[in-house]
Amino acid sequence: MKPKFLLHSCCAGCAAYVIKLLSNDYNVSCYFYNPNIHPEGEYQKRKQELKKYCQKVKTLFIEADYEIDKWQELIKGFEFESEKGKRCLICYAMRLEKTAQFAQKQKFDYFGSTLSVSPHKLADRINQFGNKIARMYDVKFYQADFKKNDGFKKACALSKQENFYRQDYCGCVYSQRKT
Repeated sequence: MKPKFLLHSCCAGCAAYVIKLLSNDYNVSCYFYNPNIHPEGEYQKRKQELKKYCQKVKTLFIEADYEIDKWQELIKGFEFESEKGKRCLICYAMRLEKTAQFAQKQKFDYFGSTLSVSPHKLADRINQFGNKIARMYDVKFYQADFKKNDGFKKACALSKQENFYRQDYCGCVYSQRKT
């Protein structure tokens, strides 16, 4: 039996590539926890796209609560940080911790995230947080930099092949503006 893997997923475009990569070795479930995505219409669009893809590839889709107020409170004072700044680090940690909590509660063997597919995300910091959080919740963290080996390029090609909606920002309302 394959180990159970809870994959924090931000959108279908990133998740499809990672699901394909991991599915041979793991029983992957997608966990959609993204309180940073704003406006809510954007959140719903990404959620529905990922949910539809998960149904297609027979991957369990799990949606967590949309805790926009909690996210806003955590990043307060960091709204004008540049992309990859402290606001993003807080956001990575928040989403990874919620994923680890769920993984522990539901007895998943591993948790990980699609975040490192993006060239706009810091894989080393994601992995650092993931490993620290894994120790807190006693769940193994899958350390990766999914953009390596043309991962981002492959994710984009798969997105095009699947005709996914492709957003032009991470989802955070503050990442839309020029810094």
